[in-house]
Amino acid sequence: MGADLATAFATAREVFQEVDEALRQNLSKLMREGPESELVLTENAQPALMAVSMAVVRVFERDGGKSIDALASHVAGHSLGEYSALAAAGALELSDAARLLKLRGQSMQKAVPVGVGAMAALLGIELEPAQEACREAALGQVVAVANDNGGSQVVVSGHKEAVERTIEAAKSKGCKRGMMLPVSAPFHCLLMQPAADAMAEALEKATLATPRVPLVANVLAAEITQPAAIKQRLVEQVTGLVRWRESVQYMKSQDVGMLVECGSGKVLSGLVKRIDKEMTGVAINNPGDIEAFLKAV
Repeated sequence: MGADLATAFATAREVFQEVDEALRQNLSKLMREGPESELVLTENAQPALMAVSMAVVRVFERDGGKSIDALASHVAGHSLGEYSALAAAGALELSDAARLLKLRGQSMQKAVPVGVGAMAALLGIELEPAQEACREAALGQVVAVANDNGGSQVVVSGHKEAVERTIEAAKSKGCKRGMMLPVSAPFHCLLMQPAADAMAEALEKATLATPRVPLVANVLAAEITQPAAIKQRLVEQVTGLVRWRESVQYMKSQDVGMLVECGSGKVLSGLVKRIDKEMTGVAINNPGDIEAFLKAV
């Protein structure tokens, strides 16, 4: 993870070293060598994903001579990616983003005992019918839509039994397929309130600057720039719905035609055309992607 970037760019190596120093952990070695079972723990995965995203952004800036405000009119990130977006826009120092994400991962894992919570992807269903299925299936337990990803893909989260009931309830509402996800905790639901409390305390002490370009916040699906408001939305995001479909639609309304996904994977860029066929998604994962993108812009 990130190894090809580190090989190709001293700038990327510096990002990984800065994250290692901030966490007092050799996270970059874990990213390169594994074991995967340790890397996928949410307290490691969250800062690792941010580090790869920021390595790409820093290479754009330092090696490509393209600042974030020259490349983008807005920044956005899906769940933990919101911290990456804020770091990219200069609102959060890289080291602070790493420490906050480490705490976020630890707090989320501690919030619910392993096996008590679960998440499931519902395919072929939109937000409102999925919310109806959650209400029908709750039966006194917690279950809610965690991610509205667009393209008829919704993720639900909560108590394991309630999530399983929601998969069944969703079938009568148009859901074509429901599958449990291999996650370690039920993110973005009220079971995460202890984690939200921990993040509220940490963010109160954190220094946030005004981002160089507006952040489209997960819980608002609209842009914000005030540091105090950003902190509040980051706390709400821990238990709240990631309104990704609406966020993409908001950016379209602001004349955004291309979304550039920086870091590991192609999930978000792949969702773009499913949300709006007029928009384009581009994934920047490796040195070749960076070279091609910088030539294009």
